[in-house]
Amino acid sequence: MRILMPAALLAGGLAAGGLAISVLAAPLFNTLPTGMYVPVHKGLVTRFDPFMPISLLSCLLCDLALVATAPLTAVRVLAALGALLLACAMTVSLTKNVPINRWLSTLDPQALPADFDRRDPRERWIRWNRVRGALAVAALLANVGATAVLI
Repeated sequence: MRILMPAALLAGGLAAGGLAISVLAAPLFNTLPTGMYVPVHKGLVTRFDPFMPISLLSCLLCDLALVATAPLTAVRVLAALGALLLACAMTVSLTKNVPINRWLSTLDPQALPADFDRRDPRERWIRWNRVRGALAVAALLANVGATAVLI
């Protein structure tokens, strides 16, 4: 418990904080002209990879270890809730945000496809980023609750 709980809090806090930063920065995307949006998005995404996946996965693994080893049922339940929320955040990332990030990474901002305005992913990316951010914050709160039970 002396290693797993602090590790879960640290990794979960980094993941929730990283997603919160991107949630707060996301409105900037809507104010940028299309030609500037693509390079700004590309630049931000490269700053968060591989940091975000490592943080999310580390917290998830700590929570699963807590589910298996915690001495109190309440801690195991809260850790399981945290793990479930993190798994959902990772699923949203992999199925919604990462495909958009990958598509944008293939684009040349100086020669965007003619149909880019029709396919502009900003609103979708922002919406799903808010979802995964909320899930990561909720997972962190579950881990804080588990810590409170232990104290």
